[in-house]
Amino acid sequence: MYKAVVFFDLDGTFFDNEKNVSKENIAAVNELRENNILPIISTGRNIFEIQYVIDETGIDSLVSANGSYVQYEGKKLKAEEIPDDVIEEILAFAKEQGDVISFYNNAEFALTAENELTKVNYRLLRLTPHVDPTFYKTHQVNFLNVFNYDKDKLYQDHFKGKLSLVRNNPRCLDTMNWGVSKQTGIQAMLSEAHLDKIPSYAFGDQLNDLQMFEEVDYPVAMGNGHPDVKAKASFVTTSNINHGIVNGLRHYGLIK
Repeated sequence: MYKAVVFFDLDGTFFDNEKNVSKENIAAVNELRENNILPIISTGRNIFEIQYVIDETGIDSLVSANGSYVQYEGKKLKAEEIPDDVIEEILAFAKEQGDVISFYNNAEFALTAENELTKVNYRLLRLTPHVDPTFYKTHQVNFLNVFNYDKDKLYQDHFKGKLSLVRNNPRCLDTMNWGVSKQTGIQAMLSEAHLDKIPSYAFGDQLNDLQMFEEVDYPVAMGNGHPDVKAKASFVTTSNINHGIVNGLRHYGLIK
């Protein structure tokens, strides 16, 4: 039995500003393991996007795609699937808005089209997209991105009861089955992996981390985090590029 479990968001949290994992954070993860504490990645990203992080850290328990795909010690625990009719409804709505959508599962993704938002987004994520507007007809889809700057409420109101949409970065809305979030992914992880009787911690920086914060005993906000995230934290550590992970872990005595 583990002594505790720690969930780490990636962008703006576990990553530096170039989307790399520092040697300091890798060492901290290794020390957690030595202390019989389980590190878990909790991210809006899909597993194939972060394989280099898994390789560098050895972390193979993940709440990915904002709770849409969950695995424990390398084995699938839970996978959502967005129904085709819901996908077709949001495709039609996005077309009216002039917005691009991307389809995801744990292994691959495709775009309905390319535009400046998608080009910037995937360049930053170090991914090479391909366009296939019918991807969903031949592949399971766990998760979507809707690309726009400021249409959060428009989509949230229109798809209430069908899809949950939350802004993960300025360019796009993470889109899941209704009610799915990092929180529900963490609930599944804690319950099905029998981790619900031990202390839980989470590190995050953005609005899609708020529901994650509600599910753990000790939410830790990064110094570079959104003000609303800091307001919900039990501790505000330093920034992601100023020893934030290490300082937060030390604050709670999880590492020395």
